[in-house]
Amino acid sequence: MDSRHIFGGAVAAFLFGFVVLYSSRRREKIKASEKTRTKKKLKSSGNGVCRSNFAGNTDVIIVGAGVAGSALAYALAKLGLEDCLDGCDSQTVFSFAAVHKDGRRSAISYPSNASGRGFHYGRFVKKLREKAVSLPNVKLEQGTVTSLVEENGSIKGVLYKTKAGQELAASASLTIVCDGCFSNLRSNLCSPKIEVPSYSVGLVLEDYDLPYANRAYFILKDTIAIAYPISSNEIRCLVDVPGPKPPSISTGEMASYLKTVVAPQMPPELYNAFICAIDKGNIRTMPNKIMPASSYPTPGAFLIGDSLNMRHSVTGGGMTVGLSDVVLLRDLLRPLNDLSNAASICKYLESFCVLRKPSAFAINTLASTLHTVFSSSDQDPARKEMKEAFFNYLSLGGVFSDGLMALLSGLNTDPLSLFFHCFAMLAYAVGSLLLPFPTPKRMCIAARLILVGSGIIFPILKAEGIRATFFPATMPAYYRTPPVQSTGRRETGK
Repeated sequence: MDSRHIFGGAVAAFLFGFVVLYSSRRREKIKASEKTRTKKKLKSSGNGVCRSNFAGNTDVIIVGAGVAGSALAYALAKLGLEDCLDGCDSQTVFSFAAVHKDGRRSAISYPSNASGRGFHYGRFVKKLREKAVSLPNVKLEQGTVTSLVEENGSIKGVLYKTKAGQELAASASLTIVCDGCFSNLRSNLCSPKIEVPSYSVGLVLEDYDLPYANRAYFILKDTIAIAYPISSNEIRCLVDVPGPKPPSISTGEMASYLKTVVAPQMPPELYNAFICAIDKGNIRTMPNKIMPASSYPTPGAFLIGDSLNMRHSVTGGGMTVGLSDVVLLRDLLRPLNDLSNAASICKYLESFCVLRKPSAFAINTLASTLHTVFSSSDQDPARKEMKEAFFNYLSLGGVFSDGLMALLSGLNTDPLSLFFHCFAMLAYAVGSLLLPFPTPKRMCIAARLILVGSGIIFPILKAEGIRATFFPATMPAYYRTPPVQSTGRRETGK
């Protein structure tokens, strides 16, 4: 990620973490005694709640100080975040080694001399927060946001509780919610339909001896796993455990599962380090949540990142989509110098969901497709052939592997390119079955393969929205223009 080409911005924000960006204009007050009509149990600032005493006037409240929230706070106020990857022992990743069931490997590089970065999440977020709060118009306030505040049909800010237990209210012209996959505010701003097909189990591997440096591993066997360097002497390994409930860590079920089921599928150079990591017991689990973007226009509030849209973690695309959301929202807000007209700003920002579709669609679709294909049982011959075809397609190299890697990494955001590769893989699988001599059995498997493949792709496409994905120019929101701004206010944050 070259953040010089990703971040920049114009208006001032509020990082709750959580973040606040200020401008010089007067901040709207939330009256503690005022009772307002609420929608979906949105709260007013009720009796006994103090108004937060921030030194300045707030333009934007950003709920969530993770990667997206911290990056957005800085992007709205200034430029450049590339140096946040320095000083935290982050590792450059040039290629993936895809390891297949029978031990075959295929080296897959990023196209156009691009590279990825692996790092400790906490170290990176700390750097982002430090970078954001280094600006005079950004304030980091640590607390738990309990609800949004609504007044006359618009969101006016948030209620939050400090570490000391004090309940406070903070107001702003625009509240941006990006508090991650466990968001407790998204239900006020969208109709979430969340699916949890599996869990990711994470371990940190040490004391390994790798034949190649700067390479990640993508293990496509009976279990899906990904391993990549996060420091000069550590590798993070994420294992996909299917089902609605993972084995218990406290009872030792998880350790037994990892040793007996997963460890035998690890590459030999990672096996001993994997067993040692299990014995150390520092095992973490996280639900893999899938949620299509489905926000509805709400004056004064906005959703981005995992709060808005989630995909399976098998491709690690969540951060890519979140940062793409940051860039897009920054560009949309850049021409504005006045956020006080919540209704007009809300109408204008309806274009966000249409404009973000290409960048999010490919990553969402590939993540869901890959997990569906490789988490299925080999008892179905069609699914077995599909797994084989996917690995062989990557092994072709050239435009085939480069095209998929460009889509996975967000370097290519063309939905038609994804459509081409999905059906090229399907055609490759069918061709491998029928050539050189088709038999009745193989023809039946090929027909089944086409049905299974279509049954995976088209439901995902329907959930993402066919019209918005392939024909965005036909959507009314595509042509939104910035609202007419008041000339009586001073533009800030540039």
